[in-house]
Amino acid sequence: MIPQYPPGHELLSGKVVVVTAAAGTGIGSAVARRCLEEGAQVVISDWHERRLGEKAAELAELGKVHAIPCDVTAEVQVQALIDGAVDHFGRLDVMVNNAGLGGTKSVLEMTDDEWSRVLDITLTGTFRCTRAALKQFVAQGGGGAIVNNASVIGWRAQAGQAHYAAAKAGVMALTRCSALDAAEHGVRINAVAPSLAMHPFLAKVTSDELLADLTKQEAFGRAAEPWEVANVMVFLASDYASYLTGEVVSVSSQHP
Repeated sequence: MIPQYPPGHELLSGKVVVVTAAAGTGIGSAVARRCLEEGAQVVISDWHERRLGEKAAELAELGKVHAIPCDVTAEVQVQALIDGAVDHFGRLDVMVNNAGLGGTKSVLEMTDDEWSRVLDITLTGTFRCTRAALKQFVAQGGGGAIVNNASVIGWRAQAGQAHYAAAKAGVMALTRCSALDAAEHGVRINAVAPSLAMHPFLAKVTSDELLADLTKQEAFGRAAEPWEVANVMVFLASDYASYLTGEVVSVSSQHP
């Protein structure tokens, strides 16, 4: 049974949050919604400009939201995202790195381009956004939080997922190491590792058979709702997580 959607409690009141890959129906848009419900001013970003505009209009009913298109594989666009957020809202407090690309392909058939694209978006894109956000936090005098979206697949083996698993394992390592670089500036960097969060796009690109198999592995017998993952990301972004850094929190009910 899916639990009741919880109300906001102003956990991010007064904070400016940037969320990448927020135009769809998955974790990114759920995070943006939860941040607004928790009192934040939110900049949403995505490479798909039409969907981004539609999502901004939808979320505007909840609070102050601003949309900036961004392809995380382009450093100049990542920098423009951070600069645009600061120009619009005056500062940056939280960076949520949600952008990622998956797919299923055997290593036997995977091309260099297929491998590189997943790594460039999922891992290097997270690095680019982390670097740009950190520089802004330092310029502001320190403080701030970064929350990365990793995956349990960074720990666990799954056929056809070598590129995605390698990228997500890299996000975990990036989270741990960059957290030490950022600590002297009072910046916290953590990540979540969801297992299975159901949304329409995932259903489109994943077979019913695989989804059923993955669901059987969950202790609750169901996939997570995107907002259940978003709740943990909001916690990590908030002052309630003031002593957490370099952590990867599993948002999963999977049993071994």
